[in-house]
Amino acid sequence: MGDDTRTNKLLLPNGELYSLKFLNAKQVSMIDEALSSLGDYGEVRLVVEKGKLRFLATQKSFDALKWEPGNIGG
Repeated sequence: MGDDTRTNKLLLPNGELYSLKFLNAKQVSMIDEALSSLGDYGEVRLVVEKGKLRFLATQKSFDALKWEPGNIGG
């Protein structure tokens, strides 16, 4: 199968290759995209089943002290 996480490598900013032990490069990209979508406040939860990443759950939060009408639904 092409999804063997133990053979994936990640190129670090210093040019070195890092061998991913649990995630594959596609999953790292998915997590990065989820983090980028959160805005100023939020959480990303990773759910592992049978030793593999199965789900990614995001929760976006809003600062109640900075709330303005119409900012949550947008």
